[in-house]
Amino acid sequence: AYLVHPPRLGGRWRVVPRVLRTSVASVSGSVTPPKLPRVFANTATRHENPQIHLGFRACLLCVWNNLTMAPEDPASRRVRALKEQIVPGGGLDDVRGATVAHTTEALSNDTSHDQTRPSPGGGPGSLTVIDNRTGKRYQIPIELGGYVRANAFGKITAAGDGNGLKLFDPGYTNTAPCKSRISFIDGEAGILRYRGYKIEELAEKSAYLETSFALIYGDLPNEKQLSEWSTTIMRHSALPVPVIAALEALPHDAHPMGVILAGLNALSTFHPEQNPALKGSDIYNNHHVQDKQIVRIIGKMTTLAAHAYHRNTGRVPAPPNQHLGYAENFLYMLDAGLDRHHRPNARLAKALDTMFLLHAEHEMNCSTAAARHLASSGVDVYSAVAGAVGALYGPLHGGANEAVLKMLSRIGVVENIPVFLKGVKEKKEKMFGFGHRVYRNFDPRAGVIQKIAEEVFSLVGKDPLIDVAVALESAARNDSYFVERKLYPNVDFYSGLVYRALGFPPEFFTVLFAVPRATGYLAHWRESLSDPDVKIMRPQQVYQGIWLREYPRIRNRPPCSGEDRMWTVAQSNASRRRLAGETFDQQPPGGFAGETTGNAVQTNYPYGFGGLAISAESANPLANPAFSAGVVAGDATSGVDALLRN
Repeated sequence: AYLVHPPRLGGRWRVVPRVLRTSVASVSGSVTPPKLPRVFANTATRHENPQIHLGFRACLLCVWNNLTMAPEDPASRRVRALKEQIVPGGGLDDVRGATVAHTTEALSNDTSHDQTRPSPGGGPGSLTVIDNRTGKRYQIPIELGGYVRANAFGKITAAGDGNGLKLFDPGYTNTAPCKSRISFIDGEAGILRYRGYKIEELAEKSAYLETSFALIYGDLPNEKQLSEWSTTIMRHSALPVPVIAALEALPHDAHPMGVILAGLNALSTFHPEQNPALKGSDIYNNHHVQDKQIVRIIGKMTTLAAHAYHRNTGRVPAPPNQHLGYAENFLYMLDAGLDRHHRPNARLAKALDTMFLLHAEHEMNCSTAAARHLASSGVDVYSAVAGAVGALYGPLHGGANEAVLKMLSRIGVVENIPVFLKGVKEKKEKMFGFGHRVYRNFDPRAGVIQKIAEEVFSLVGKDPLIDVAVALESAARNDSYFVERKLYPNVDFYSGLVYRALGFPPEFFTVLFAVPRATGYLAHWRESLSDPDVKIMRPQQVYQGIWLREYPRIRNRPPCSGEDRMWTVAQSNASRRRLAGETFDQQPPGGFAGETTGNAVQTNYPYGFGGLAISAESANPLANPAFSAGVVAGDATSGVDALLRN
């Protein structure tokens, strides 16, 4: 009765021992079955009758053998039904796929299946701090999230100025300015999750717009919500005509990121109804106002990027096509021209969409912190996103993939890698694309991008630098110097190669970073609006300057010397050309104050700018002291130079 249960199922016997249920579940989850499952050791103590023990063993091994039989024969079908009774919801495919699933999961750093989060920082409690200067003891609470409040240390005081302690943290390496539910990073384990979803799983199964909905609103949308979300974003992809005119007024060789910044700031002026400076600081308490700005910015980012791209080519991007997907529409605007029937390659569009998804959010990085910082002042969301994009513009943040590409080009061929790595160890070379401020393990996005690179190369041709990149990665990961320092490839290592294969110039790479990262900025902006702890960000400083001195009269001051002074600002050749010419002042109607001699007027300007001869016959009605000194429209310096010279 312990081993078998006699009721009949479809004319056949059914095995349902309680111990067997857990045993088969554990065995079937392994790639190779153990010779003697752990349960057998317990069986000997539970059943003194050796016949029962041997029968149990034979039954269990028989079930295991049947579970791994060839498919779809009558015996397999029976075993399938049997396994459904033993392991509910399972099937033979579950067992046969164990090896494949195990291999796939091994490629991901995020192999945790535990739905319960371990206590952050060890959990709540308290710190006992003894100030050895005064002998005082302080109890500092450790909050539930594994953090302490910085202002608690401000209560630790001693002699001197009476001020409390400050926490000195350059670069905010261990400072959390907010609580967030948007993304999670475990740098030691190489884990990145958006709203609890593994980044690898999202890259495989989701799309950028679907993931952006989850980042902003907390959960993945259902089918109806996703359709409405995507349609609304694409409906807001067009730019106002004056914004396009402003972008076209920029120099043809303007950096694409500068064009994006100009466009975002221009958009801020075209939507005054959402500006807190005009409509009050509580305007964003309106959910509809929030949503409107979110879909506007996400929808217009690709259009701004298309204009930034073609500002350098001299062409005009195609108008956005609202019937295409997000990344597909972006490629359409770049390539369609006047061909309204053009359709980008679907596989390339999917590859770019996945790249957007991987770059959509990355916790409290430099640019996201800038967005939060600006939003804390109550500024409009366009200015906050523009400020974040400005931070991303910096080569230490958004320009790393371009640096990787230049590094690989400098290496040139695989044979030069040993010499290059030797130079890195000797501090003569810099290796970009390895290591990360947060990750001390393999960047989980890097493996996904490596697969995308293979897909793109299969369509547009293999980049010759990919062999150098693969060989460099292999050499570095097998070199103790880099392994001991936990220098693994990051997201920038392969992304530059993908973007170059897609036809983008290196200076455009950061734009391809900024377009999707707008979602992360908006998610944090929206979260900050309802954060009860939010305050205007006002960090402290550790002052180390001169304590006090008196103001000296200018005649008694010694010259400022040393490095902290203004150096000579070199004049451009154009300035020298202007200054080499002569300046003539012209008389406006009514004349200038001064003495008139014949047809000339001797001016008496204040501040020493007088004494210029003016021809009354060539008087200009628009002339004034600024214009008459050589200032022309659009020239902010030449007139000032002339005035100061005279």
